[in-house]
Amino acid sequence: MAAVRVEAVLAAAEEQEAEKRRSITVEKELELEFDLGNLLALDRNPPPAAALRGAGPRREALLQALARDNTQLLMSRLWELPAERAGGAGGPLVARLPEPTFRLPREKPPPRPRPPTRWEQFARLKGIRRRKKTSLVWDEQAKEWRRRWGYRRAGGDPARAWLAEVPAGADPEEDQFARLRREKRERVARNELNRLRNLARAHRAGSAVPAAPLHPTGHQDREELRRVARVARVSTASLGRFQPRLPKEPAEPPSRSGGKKRRFEPLLGNLAAERSRQLELLRDMGSKKPVLDITRAVNKQMRQEEAEAAAHKGKKQSQRGKRGRRQQRPGRSGKKSGARRQQKQQKPAGGGTGG
Repeated sequence: MAAVRVEAVLAAAEEQEAEKRRSITVEKELELEFDLGNLLALDRNPPPAAALRGAGPRREALLQALARDNTQLLMSRLWELPAERAGGAGGPLVARLPEPTFRLPREKPPPRPRPPTRWEQFARLKGIRRRKKTSLVWDEQAKEWRRRWGYRRAGGDPARAWLAEVPAGADPEEDQFARLRREKRERVARNELNRLRNLARAHRAGSAVPAAPLHPTGHQDREELRRVARVARVSTASLGRFQPRLPKEPAEPPSRSGGKKRRFEPLLGNLAAERSRQLELLRDMGSKKPVLDITRAVNKQMRQEEAEAAAHKGKKQSQRGKRGRRQQRPGRSGKKSGARRQQKQQKPAGGGTGG
């Protein structure tokens, strides 16, 4: 029994070792074509046709074994590539893939080239090239790279330099440091004034919906198109409530800031606040001095003056027109009036009244 057990153990060990060797050693009649850049392996060996005819577990097992062998060959070729540690000595081992040799087809057609704008056509015709300045320059005084403009720029602030150049044609007795400081204060004040003007302009605009900026060439991204569609939809009288939506457009909740709604006081609220409102109302009703709304009164007076001025102006125009028509009528009917005057003169000469 002991001998049988030893033989069985040895046989199992040999079979396990052969299985390990078979797992990494694959033999093919025709060598596979590899494209390691795309992690692609092409197997030109024809599979056994008899095993692939019917559908069953035998066919599935054959396909799985074929895929496993080809993957093993591909992995063996990947282990032959030069490798390195990513992120230091303790990082994972990665391989350097070569350049791909097969050109894989695209899922979608390549994008069409954008038509050149009028400025691009003019620049190409005149040979104008765009030269973009770098934002960092080398500062010789500080011995480091600094920004070209703004705070801590290269060269420092001219108003704080220890040496100031006198410009040509300037007064040699003028303090150049004081001039530089004055010019800097003026620039700061001008910038602050422009900032306040921008804030006032934005405040005057109020709650008006700003127009969505569009690209001048007509190439808008998805966000710009979505914003323009939203503004166009809420521009109707119903604020887009009955406006049909585009395909795949999410339904948006109604805006709470779209209009003013009436607000009523709660029935069961603060009794002290209600008592104070009632007392204030009774005080206004019992006082002999009327409550005057100055803004409303001024606006009413201005409207009345404008209406009177417009009525007076219209009256003057109507009188001027009537006067012109009165002056034209005698000229038009001059012959008729002369004829009537002659008839009146001829009637007494005819012998008086008949009878």
